[in-house]
Amino acid sequence: MEVAAAAAAASTPRHKVKKQINLFYCAECEELALKIAAASDAIQLQSINWRNFPDGFPNLFINNAHDIRGQHVAFLASFSSPAVIFEQISVIFALPKLFIASFTLVLPFFPTGSFERVEEEGDVATAFTLARVLSMIPKSRGGPTSVVIYDIHALQERFYFGDDVLPCFETGIPLLLQRLRQLPDADNITIAFPDDGAWKRFHKSLVNFPMVVCAKVREGDKRIVRIKEGNPEGRHVVIVDDLVQSGGTLRECQKVLAAHGAAKVSAYVTHAVFPNQSYDRFMTANSAGPGDQFAYFWITDSCPQTIKAINQQPPFEVLSLASSIADSLQI
Repeated sequence: MEVAAAAAAASTPRHKVKKQINLFYCAECEELALKIAAASDAIQLQSINWRNFPDGFPNLFINNAHDIRGQHVAFLASFSSPAVIFEQISVIFALPKLFIASFTLVLPFFPTGSFERVEEEGDVATAFTLARVLSMIPKSRGGPTSVVIYDIHALQERFYFGDDVLPCFETGIPLLLQRLRQLPDADNITIAFPDDGAWKRFHKSLVNFPMVVCAKVREGDKRIVRIKEGNPEGRHVVIVDDLVQSGGTLRECQKVLAAHGAAKVSAYVTHAVFPNQSYDRFMTANSAGPGDQFAYFWITDSCPQTIKAINQQPPFEVLSLASSIADSLQI
């Protein structure tokens, strides 16, 4: 009987015990941090006093520093501008030294990712610079820091990080797939890529959909978007890319897809950077008419300041990374 009971117990699936995570966050990530904590009962929010001395330099204080000894700690960062990076780096370098069990840095958007190439002598690849800085994060008692990044611009950038950190590259594509399944025309979706780079980056995650690949070609002094392969006619075409800046390429893709008979055109990007309020050009209220509109424009909350500015105005919908980040903290 005892042997049988032991064998039955051994064959019973064991539920993995969740790590209890103390999550600190920068000021502009407060809303996302609250969503992450709501997504998991294993996450407890902690706070930092973000202050400045009269000369403008950071005057920072990590609350409950003694109480987090021996515990798992994470920090949710947003490097939205050079002005906020130094204060966050200061905290990121301080937390692992508080005798914690492990440390995870969650940086949803790696902001210098598109500056990874040196095309002529004198160019500075700032993606490499930022990766080197993060590679110097001190070890915690549990070992190297884990660095969680979503849809980094170029996969080869993983090799920019040194051996003293563990980069963990996640993607927002599962959020898009979930949303596409909810659409009334879910069986009429075609995925479009604005260039070969986006195709290489994402096509393996979207193999169940027909695809269109666009490309920029030179005509005289102009570079214009053309369809390289695929047929958008009669389809709800969703343009997929990792990030958007001014949005010029997405706009040109939308026009050429509509001209080739697409029934509707939507877009998805993980990182809605949109400098200088360039999101205005996509607002439904600012469009010239139905043929100039995006049906949907899906973005994640990896860039909190943009999300706050857009405020869910059509055609924008925010697909939150909160649950995905909560899961990544259990790795």
